Amino acid sequence: MFSEIGQTIFENEAVAKTFDFNMGLEVEMHRADNIGELSPETTPASISLDNPWITKDFTETMTEVVTPAANNARDAVHYLYSLNNALRNALAPNEVLWPLSMPPAFADAQKIQLAKTTPEKEAYLKRVLANMGAVNKGLPCGVHVSLSIDDRVVNMIWEKYQSRFNSKEAVRNHLYILLAQGFTRYRWLLTYLLGASPVAERNFFNPGDPQPDHPVRSLRQSHYGFDMRFAGDYTNVRRYVNRVLAGVKKKEIIDVAQFHGAIRLKSQGSFEEMEERGVNYIELRMLDLDPWSMAGIRLNTLYFLRIMASYFIMTPGLDEEAVCETITRANQLNEVVAVERPTEPTKYAPTALAFLERLELFASQLQLGPEYLEVLEDMTDRVNRPDLTPSGQMARFIKDGSLTEFGLRRALRYQKSALQSLATFKGFENMATPLSAEDLKKNLFRGSYEPSGLIQ
Repeated sequence: MFSEIGQTIFENEAVAKTFDFNMGLEVEMHRADNIGELSPETTPASISLDNPWITKDFTETMTEVVTPAANNARDAVHYLYSLNNALRNALAPNEVLWPLSMPPAFADAQKIQLAKTTPEKEAYLKRVLANMGAVNKGLPCGVHVSLSIDDRVVNMIWEKYQSRFNSKEAVRNHLYILLAQGFTRYRWLLTYLLGASPVAERNFFNPGDPQPDHPVRSLRQSHYGFDMRFAGDYTNVRRYVNRVLAGVKKKEIIDVAQFHGAIRLKSQGSFEEMEERGVNYIELRMLDLDPWSMAGIRLNTLYFLRIMASYFIMTPGLDEEAVCETITRANQLNEVVAVERPTEPTKYAPTALAFLERLELFASQLQLGPEYLEVLEDMTDRVNRPDLTPSGQMARFIKDGSLTEFGLRRALRYQKSALQSLATFKGFENMATPLSAEDLKKNLFRGSYEPSGLIQ
Protein backbone atom coordinates (compact mmCIF):
# COMPACT_ATOMS: atom_id res chain seq x y z
CA MET A 1 0.00 0.00 0.00
CA PHE A 2 2.72 2.48 0.98
CA SER A 3 4.92 4.33 -1.46
CA GLU A 4 8.66 4.40 -0.85
CA ILE A 5 8.30 7.67 1.02
CA GLY A 6 5.27 6.33 2.88
CA GLN A 7 7.23 3.27 3.95
CA THR A 8 10.01 5.51 5.20
CA ILE A 9 7.52 7.53 7.24
CA PHE A 10 6.10 4.30 8.66
CA GLU A 11 9.48 2.76 9.49
CA ASN A 12 10.67 5.93 11.19
CA GLU A 13 7.56 6.00 13.36
CA ALA A 14 6.66 9.38 11.91
CA VAL A 15 3.06 8.49 11.09
CA ALA A 16 1.71 10.75 13.82
CA LYS A 17 3.58 13.67 12.28
CA THR A 18 1.83 13.14 8.94
CA PHE A 19 -1.44 13.71 10.79
CA ASP A 20 -0.20 16.91 12.40
CA PHE A 21 -1.45 19.16 9.63
CA ASN A 22 -1.59 22.83 10.47
CA MET A 23 -5.07 23.99 9.59
CA GLY A 24 -6.91 27.20 8.79
CA LEU A 25 -10.59 27.66 7.93
CA GLU A 26 -12.53 30.24 5.92
CA VAL A 27 -16.31 30.07 6.01
CA GLU A 28 -18.63 32.23 3.91
CA MET A 29 -22.23 32.91 4.94
CA HIS A 30 -24.74 35.50 3.73
CA ARG A 31 -26.48 37.87 6.08
CA ALA A 32 -30.22 37.25 5.76
CA ASP A 33 -33.29 38.84 7.31
CA ASN A 34 -35.72 37.07 9.60
CA ILE A 35 -38.00 35.99 6.75
CA GLY A 36 -35.25 34.22 4.85
CA GLU A 37 -34.20 36.75 2.21
CA LEU A 38 -30.94 38.58 1.60
CA SER A 39 -30.51 41.23 4.27
CA PRO A 40 -31.06 44.88 3.35
CA GLU A 41 -29.18 46.00 6.48
CA THR A 42 -25.84 47.80 6.36
CA THR A 43 -22.70 45.86 7.18
CA PRO A 44 -21.95 45.46 10.93
CA ALA A 45 -19.17 47.68 12.28
CA SER A 46 -17.13 44.62 13.24
CA ILE A 47 -16.64 43.82 9.55
CA SER A 48 -14.16 46.59 8.87
CA LEU A 49 -11.43 46.88 6.28
CA ASP A 50 -8.90 46.36 9.07
CA ASN A 51 -10.39 43.17 10.50
CA PRO A 52 -8.55 40.16 9.05
CA TRP A 53 -10.72 37.65 10.94
CA ILE A 54 -14.23 38.72 9.89
CA THR A 55 -14.43 40.13 6.38
CA LYS A 56 -16.68 40.49 3.34
CA ASP A 57 -16.24 38.46 0.21
CA PHE A 58 -17.99 39.06 -3.13
CA THR A 59 -21.03 41.08 -2.01
CA GLU A 60 -22.00 43.27 0.93
CA THR A 61 -24.11 40.47 2.43
CA MET A 62 -21.47 37.75 2.05
CA THR A 63 -19.50 37.51 5.28
CA GLU A 64 -16.34 35.47 5.65
CA VAL A 65 -14.92 34.24 8.95
CA VAL A 66 -11.20 33.47 8.80
CA THR A 67 -9.36 31.54 11.51
CA PRO A 68 -5.67 31.82 12.28
CA ALA A 69 -3.58 28.83 11.26
CA ALA A 70 -3.91 26.37 14.16
CA ASN A 71 -1.88 23.32 15.12
CA ASN A 72 -4.80 20.93 14.80
CA ALA A 73 -8.38 20.53 13.63
CA ARG A 74 -9.94 20.89 17.08
CA ASP A 75 -8.30 24.26 17.70
CA ALA A 76 -9.29 25.47 14.23
CA VAL A 77 -12.94 24.61 14.88
CA HIS A 78 -12.91 26.39 18.25
CA TYR A 79 -11.53 29.53 16.61
CA LEU A 80 -14.20 29.26 13.94
CA TYR A 81 -17.01 28.76 16.44
CA SER A 82 -15.92 31.73 18.59
CA LEU A 83 -15.49 34.06 15.61
CA ASN A 84 -18.85 32.92 14.26
CA ASN A 85 -20.42 33.77 17.62
CA ALA A 86 -18.83 37.21 17.59
CA LEU A 87 -20.20 37.89 14.12
CA ARG A 88 -23.71 36.76 15.03
CA ASN A 89 -23.70 39.05 18.07
CA ALA A 90 -22.81 42.00 15.81
CA LEU A 91 -25.76 41.50 13.45
CA ALA A 92 -28.81 43.74 13.37
CA PRO A 93 -31.76 42.54 15.51
CA ASN A 94 -33.63 41.21 12.48
CA GLU A 95 -30.62 39.47 10.92
CA VAL A 96 -29.28 35.91 10.87
CA LEU A 97 -26.44 34.12 9.11
CA TRP A 98 -27.78 31.93 6.31
CA PRO A 99 -26.61 28.34 6.96
CA LEU A 100 -27.01 27.08 3.37
CA SER A 101 -24.50 27.27 0.53
CA MET A 102 -27.06 28.49 -1.99
CA PRO A 103 -28.01 32.09 -1.16
CA PRO A 104 -31.36 33.04 0.36
CA ALA A 105 -34.07 34.43 -1.90
CA PHE A 106 -33.75 37.95 -3.24
CA ALA A 107 -35.98 40.22 -5.27
CA ASP A 108 -33.63 41.71 -7.86
CA ALA A 109 -30.07 40.63 -8.66
CA GLN A 110 -29.37 44.07 -10.13
CA LYS A 111 -29.75 45.60 -6.65
CA ILE A 112 -27.22 43.29 -4.98
CA GLN A 113 -24.20 45.39 -4.03
CA LEU A 114 -20.66 44.22 -4.52
CA ALA A 115 -18.58 44.35 -1.35
CA LYS A 116 -17.56 47.85 -0.34
CA THR A 117 -13.86 47.66 0.38
CA THR A 118 -10.70 49.32 -0.88
CA PRO A 119 -10.88 51.09 -4.26
CA GLU A 120 -8.48 48.53 -5.69
CA LYS A 121 -10.55 45.55 -4.57
CA GLU A 122 -13.81 47.15 -5.65
CA ALA A 123 -12.35 47.64 -9.14
CA TYR A 124 -11.26 44.02 -9.11
CA LEU A 125 -14.71 42.79 -8.06
CA LYS A 126 -16.27 44.74 -10.93
CA ARG A 127 -13.90 43.02 -13.32
CA VAL A 128 -14.80 39.65 -11.81
CA LEU A 129 -18.50 40.44 -12.20
CA ALA A 130 -17.99 41.43 -15.84
CA ASN A 131 -16.15 38.16 -16.40
CA MET A 132 -18.93 36.15 -14.73
CA GLY A 133 -21.68 37.91 -16.62
CA ALA A 134 -24.09 37.89 -13.66
CA VAL A 135 -23.78 38.54 -9.94
CA ASN A 136 -25.75 35.34 -9.24
CA LYS A 137 -22.76 33.14 -10.07
CA GLY A 138 -20.74 34.66 -7.25
CA LEU A 139 -23.36 34.19 -4.53
CA PRO A 140 -22.96 30.50 -3.48
CA CYS A 141 -21.06 30.15 -0.20
CA GLY A 142 -18.82 27.41 1.09
CA VAL A 143 -15.95 26.36 3.31
CA HIS A 144 -12.27 26.62 2.44
CA VAL A 145 -9.85 24.40 4.36
CA SER A 146 -6.14 25.20 4.31
CA LEU A 147 -3.72 22.39 5.15
CA SER A 148 0.01 22.72 5.67
CA ILE A 149 2.34 19.79 6.24
CA ASP A 150 4.34 19.59 9.44
CA ASP A 151 7.95 20.70 8.85
CA ARG A 152 9.21 17.61 10.68
CA VAL A 153 7.84 15.43 7.87
CA VAL A 154 9.51 17.59 5.22
CA ASN A 155 12.83 17.54 7.10
CA MET A 156 12.77 13.79 7.57
CA ILE A 157 12.13 13.11 3.89
CA TRP A 158 14.79 15.63 2.88
CA GLU A 159 17.36 13.88 5.08
CA LYS A 160 16.53 10.47 3.61
CA TYR A 161 16.14 11.44 -0.05
CA GLN A 162 18.67 14.17 -0.83
CA SER A 163 19.75 12.18 -3.88
CA ARG A 164 16.19 12.36 -5.23
CA PHE A 165 15.32 15.98 -4.40
CA ASN A 166 17.59 18.93 -5.05
CA SER A 167 16.21 21.04 -2.19
CA LYS A 168 13.86 21.04 0.77
CA GLU A 169 11.51 23.19 -1.34
CA ALA A 170 11.38 20.39 -3.91
CA VAL A 171 10.31 17.98 -1.15
CA ARG A 172 7.49 20.30 -0.13
CA ASN A 173 6.41 20.73 -3.74
CA HIS A 174 6.30 16.96 -4.22
CA LEU A 175 4.18 16.39 -1.12
CA TYR A 176 1.71 19.16 -1.93
CA ILE A 177 1.33 17.93 -5.50
CA LEU A 178 0.45 14.50 -4.07
CA LEU A 179 -2.26 16.20 -1.99
CA ALA A 180 -3.54 18.24 -4.94
CA GLN A 181 -3.72 15.20 -7.20
CA GLY A 182 -5.42 13.08 -4.54
CA PHE A 183 -8.08 15.58 -3.53
CA THR A 184 -8.81 16.54 -7.13
CA ARG A 185 -9.06 12.89 -8.11
CA TYR A 186 -11.58 12.20 -5.34
CA ARG A 187 -13.40 15.50 -5.37
CA TRP A 188 -16.48 13.67 -6.65
CA LEU A 189 -16.52 11.53 -3.51
CA LEU A 190 -16.47 14.61 -1.28
CA THR A 191 -19.32 16.04 -3.35
CA TYR A 192 -21.31 12.87 -2.68
CA LEU A 193 -20.47 12.59 1.02
CA LEU A 194 -20.62 16.29 1.94
CA GLY A 195 -22.67 17.98 -0.79
CA ALA A 196 -25.44 20.12 0.74
CA SER A 197 -26.98 22.37 -1.89
CA PRO A 198 -29.84 20.44 -3.53
CA VAL A 199 -31.96 23.42 -4.68
CA ALA A 200 -31.68 27.15 -5.34
CA GLU A 201 -33.97 29.81 -3.94
CA ARG A 202 -36.05 32.40 -5.78
CA ASN A 203 -34.26 34.43 -8.45
CA PHE A 204 -30.89 32.65 -8.23
CA PHE A 205 -31.54 31.47 -11.78
CA ASN A 206 -32.39 34.19 -14.26
CA PRO A 207 -35.39 33.63 -16.58
CA GLY A 208 -34.33 31.36 -19.39
CA ASP A 209 -31.24 30.02 -17.57
CA PRO A 210 -30.76 26.26 -17.79
CA GLN A 211 -31.47 24.66 -14.44
CA PRO A 212 -32.11 21.14 -13.13
CA ASP A 213 -35.65 19.88 -12.99
CA HIS A 214 -35.11 17.96 -9.75
CA PRO A 215 -33.14 18.35 -6.49
CA VAL A 216 -29.45 17.47 -6.84
CA ARG A 217 -26.57 16.66 -4.50
CA SER A 218 -24.68 19.92 -4.92
CA LEU A 219 -25.69 22.80 -7.14
CA ARG A 220 -22.67 24.71 -5.91
CA GLN A 221 -20.25 22.01 -7.08
CA SER A 222 -21.95 21.58 -10.45
CA HIS A 223 -21.88 23.74 -13.57
CA TYR A 224 -25.14 25.31 -12.36
CA GLY A 225 -23.51 26.86 -9.32
CA PHE A 226 -20.11 28.37 -8.71
CA ASP A 227 -18.80 27.11 -12.02
CA MET A 228 -15.11 27.33 -12.86
CA ARG A 229 -14.54 25.98 -16.35
CA PHE A 230 -10.88 26.94 -16.23
CA ALA A 231 -9.05 23.84 -15.03
CA GLY A 232 -5.70 23.73 -13.24
CA ASP A 233 -2.77 21.47 -14.08
CA TYR A 234 -1.59 19.43 -11.10
CA THR A 235 1.17 17.48 -12.87
CA ASN A 236 3.83 19.41 -10.95
CA VAL A 237 4.22 22.88 -9.47
CA ARG A 238 5.85 24.37 -12.55
CA ARG A 239 3.02 23.23 -14.80
CA TYR A 240 0.46 24.43 -12.24
CA VAL A 241 1.98 27.92 -12.32
CA ASN A 242 2.36 27.97 -16.10
CA ARG A 243 -1.23 26.87 -16.64
CA VAL A 244 -2.65 29.68 -14.48
CA LEU A 245 -0.36 32.30 -16.04
CA ALA A 246 -1.38 31.11 -19.51
CA GLY A 247 -5.04 31.48 -18.51
CA VAL A 248 -4.41 35.08 -17.50
CA LYS A 249 -2.56 35.80 -20.73
CA LYS A 250 -5.40 34.32 -22.81
CA LYS A 251 -7.95 36.26 -20.72
CA GLU A 252 -9.64 33.02 -19.61
CA ILE A 253 -9.30 34.38 -16.07
CA ILE A 254 -8.69 37.96 -14.95
CA ASP A 255 -5.62 37.30 -12.86
CA VAL A 256 -3.97 34.68 -10.68
CA ALA A 257 -6.36 35.38 -7.79
CA GLN A 258 -9.35 34.57 -9.97
CA PHE A 259 -8.31 30.94 -10.37
CA HIS A 260 -11.11 29.49 -8.22
CA GLY A 261 -10.34 25.83 -8.76
CA ALA A 262 -11.40 23.24 -6.21
CA ILE A 263 -7.74 22.97 -5.17
CA ARG A 264 -5.27 25.83 -4.95
CA LEU A 265 -1.58 25.74 -4.10
CA LYS A 266 -0.36 28.67 -2.04
CA SER A 267 3.10 30.03 -1.30
CA GLN A 268 4.83 33.09 0.06
CA GLY A 269 6.21 35.58 -2.41
CA SER A 270 5.19 35.99 -6.03
CA PHE A 271 3.06 33.38 -7.76
CA GLU A 272 5.66 33.05 -10.52
CA GLU A 273 8.31 31.98 -7.98
CA MET A 274 6.18 29.26 -6.34
CA GLU A 275 8.35 26.40 -7.58
CA GLU A 276 11.60 27.96 -6.35
CA ARG A 277 10.22 29.17 -3.00
CA GLY A 278 8.19 26.03 -2.38
CA VAL A 279 4.48 25.54 -1.71
CA ASN A 280 3.47 26.50 1.84
CA TYR A 281 -0.04 25.10 2.01
CA ILE A 282 -2.93 23.74 0.00
CA GLU A 283 -6.45 25.18 -0.06
CA LEU A 284 -9.45 22.88 -0.44
CA ARG A 285 -12.38 24.86 -1.84
CA MET A 286 -14.96 22.18 -2.70
CA LEU A 287 -16.96 21.96 0.53
CA ASP A 288 -20.57 23.11 0.87
CA LEU A 289 -21.75 24.60 4.15
CA ASP A 290 -22.98 21.96 6.57
CA PRO A 291 -26.41 23.25 7.71
CA TRP A 292 -26.28 21.04 10.82
CA SER A 293 -23.21 22.87 12.06
CA MET A 294 -23.53 26.37 13.52
CA ALA A 295 -20.05 27.18 12.20
CA GLY A 296 -20.60 25.58 8.77
CA ILE A 297 -18.32 22.55 9.12
CA ARG A 298 -18.03 19.67 11.58
CA LEU A 299 -14.91 18.44 13.33
CA ASN A 300 -15.52 14.94 11.95
CA THR A 301 -15.34 16.34 8.42
CA LEU A 302 -11.88 17.72 9.19
CA TYR A 303 -10.83 14.36 10.59
CA PHE A 304 -11.93 12.73 7.35
CA LEU A 305 -9.92 15.23 5.30
CA ARG A 306 -6.89 14.51 7.47
CA ILE A 307 -7.18 10.77 6.83
CA MET A 308 -7.38 11.40 3.10
CA ALA A 309 -4.43 13.81 3.17
CA SER A 310 -2.20 11.37 5.06
CA TYR A 311 -3.20 8.57 2.72
CA PHE A 312 -2.28 10.66 -0.33
CA ILE A 313 1.14 11.49 1.16
CA MET A 314 1.99 7.91 2.08
CA THR A 315 0.72 6.09 -1.02
CA PRO A 316 1.87 6.22 -4.66
CA GLY A 317 0.78 9.26 -6.67
CA LEU A 318 -0.04 9.42 -10.37
CA ASP A 319 2.43 9.02 -13.21
CA GLU A 320 2.99 12.46 -14.69
CA GLU A 321 1.76 11.27 -18.10
CA ALA A 322 -1.56 10.21 -16.57
CA VAL A 323 -2.30 13.26 -14.41
CA CYS A 324 -4.23 15.45 -16.85
CA GLU A 325 -6.34 12.60 -18.20
CA THR A 326 -7.11 11.31 -14.69
CA ILE A 327 -8.08 14.75 -13.39
CA THR A 328 -10.23 15.44 -16.44
CA ARG A 329 -12.05 12.17 -15.83
CA ALA A 330 -12.44 13.01 -12.13
CA ASN A 331 -14.01 16.38 -12.98
CA GLN A 332 -16.46 14.61 -15.26
CA LEU A 333 -17.33 12.22 -12.44
CA ASN A 334 -17.87 15.17 -10.12
CA GLU A 335 -20.39 16.73 -12.49
CA VAL A 336 -22.32 13.46 -12.72
CA VAL A 337 -22.38 13.01 -8.94
CA ALA A 338 -23.23 16.67 -8.26
CA VAL A 339 -26.43 16.55 -10.33
CA GLU A 340 -27.66 13.11 -9.23
CA ARG A 341 -30.83 12.96 -7.16
CA PRO A 342 -29.71 13.21 -3.52
CA THR A 343 -31.87 10.35 -2.24
CA GLU A 344 -30.69 7.86 -4.86
CA PRO A 345 -27.48 5.79 -4.83
CA THR A 346 -24.61 7.29 -6.74
CA LYS A 347 -23.61 5.68 -9.99
CA TYR A 348 -20.12 5.30 -8.57
CA ALA A 349 -21.04 3.65 -5.26
CA PRO A 350 -18.77 0.59 -5.86
CA THR A 351 -15.78 2.86 -6.50
CA ALA A 352 -16.61 4.94 -3.43
CA LEU A 353 -16.87 1.86 -1.21
CA ALA A 354 -13.59 0.48 -2.56
CA PHE A 355 -11.76 3.71 -1.75
CA LEU A 356 -13.28 3.96 1.73
CA GLU A 357 -12.32 0.35 2.37
CA ARG A 358 -8.76 1.22 1.39
CA LEU A 359 -8.81 4.18 3.81
CA GLU A 360 -10.08 1.91 6.56
CA LEU A 361 -7.28 -0.57 5.90
CA PHE A 362 -4.81 2.34 5.96
CA ALA A 363 -6.21 3.60 9.28
CA SER A 364 -6.12 0.10 10.79
CA GLN A 365 -2.55 -0.56 9.70
CA LEU A 366 -1.41 2.69 11.25
CA GLN A 367 -3.47 2.03 14.39
CA LEU A 368 -5.18 5.39 14.27
CA GLY A 369 -7.57 6.33 17.04
CA PRO A 370 -11.19 5.19 17.16
CA GLU A 371 -12.40 8.65 16.11
CA TYR A 372 -10.94 8.09 12.66
CA LEU A 373 -12.43 4.62 12.25
CA GLU A 374 -15.80 5.97 13.38
CA VAL A 375 -15.62 8.72 10.75
CA LEU A 376 -14.87 6.16 8.06
CA GLU A 377 -17.76 4.01 9.22
CA ASP A 378 -20.05 7.03 9.03
CA MET A 379 -18.90 7.84 5.49
CA THR A 380 -19.39 4.22 4.41
CA ASP A 381 -22.94 4.34 5.78
CA ARG A 382 -23.57 7.44 3.66
CA VAL A 383 -22.57 5.57 0.51
CA ASN A 384 -24.86 2.66 1.36
CA ARG A 385 -27.69 4.97 2.42
CA PRO A 386 -27.93 8.20 0.40
CA ASP A 387 -30.58 9.52 2.81
CA LEU A 388 -27.81 9.90 5.40
CA THR A 389 -25.82 12.36 3.28
CA PRO A 390 -26.39 16.07 3.98
CA SER A 391 -28.20 16.58 0.67
CA GLY A 392 -30.20 13.41 1.23
CA GLN A 393 -31.34 14.65 4.62
CA MET A 394 -32.12 18.12 3.27
CA ALA A 395 -34.33 16.63 0.55
CA ARG A 396 -36.89 15.77 3.22
CA PHE A 397 -37.35 19.47 4.01
CA ILE A 398 -37.82 20.78 0.46
CA LYS A 399 -41.21 22.45 0.09
CA ASP A 400 -42.35 23.74 -3.29
CA GLY A 401 -38.77 23.57 -4.54
CA SER A 402 -37.47 25.66 -1.65
CA LEU A 403 -35.43 25.16 1.53
CA THR A 404 -36.23 28.60 2.93
CA GLU A 405 -38.29 27.27 5.83
CA PHE A 406 -35.58 24.75 6.75
CA GLY A 407 -32.75 27.26 6.38
CA LEU A 408 -34.52 29.93 8.39
CA ARG A 409 -35.35 27.50 11.17
CA ARG A 410 -31.68 26.49 11.47
CA ALA A 411 -30.52 30.11 11.21
CA LEU A 412 -32.83 31.34 13.96
CA ARG A 413 -31.79 28.47 16.21
CA TYR A 414 -28.10 29.29 15.77
CA GLN A 415 -28.74 33.00 16.27
CA LYS A 416 -30.57 32.37 19.52
CA SER A 417 -27.74 30.17 20.74
CA ALA A 418 -25.11 32.80 19.89
CA LEU A 419 -27.00 35.56 21.69
CA GLN A 420 -27.14 33.41 24.83
CA SER A 421 -23.36 33.02 24.91
CA LEU A 422 -21.87 34.65 28.01
CA ALA A 423 -18.29 35.15 26.82
CA THR A 424 -18.66 36.48 23.29
CA PHE A 425 -15.89 38.79 22.13
CA LYS A 426 -17.35 42.16 21.17
CA GLY A 427 -14.20 44.19 20.64
CA PHE A 428 -13.76 44.12 16.87
CA GLU A 429 -15.62 47.37 16.28
CA ASN A 430 -13.34 49.19 18.75
CA MET A 431 -10.03 48.02 17.32
CA ALA A 432 -7.45 50.78 17.03
CA THR A 433 -5.25 48.41 15.02
CA PRO A 434 -5.96 44.96 13.57
CA LEU A 435 -5.67 42.14 16.09
CA SER A 436 -2.71 39.83 15.61
CA ALA A 437 -3.29 36.09 15.80
CA GLU A 438 -1.80 36.02 19.30
CA ASP A 439 -3.95 38.93 20.51
CA LEU A 440 -6.99 37.27 18.97
CA LYS A 441 -6.22 34.12 20.92
CA LYS A 442 -5.94 36.05 24.20
CA ASN A 443 -9.16 38.01 23.67
CA LEU A 444 -11.37 35.46 21.98
CA PHE A 445 -11.44 32.65 24.54
CA ARG A 446 -10.73 34.22 27.94
CA GLY A 447 -10.52 30.92 29.76
CA SER A 448 -13.34 29.17 27.89
CA TYR A 449 -10.91 27.14 25.74
CA GLU A 450 -7.14 27.01 25.52
CA PRO A 451 -5.77 26.33 22.03
CA SER A 452 -2.53 24.36 21.99
CA GLY A 453 -0.76 27.00 19.95
CA LEU A 454 -0.60 29.08 16.81
CA ILE A 455 1.48 28.78 13.69
CA GLN A 456 3.88 31.67 13.42
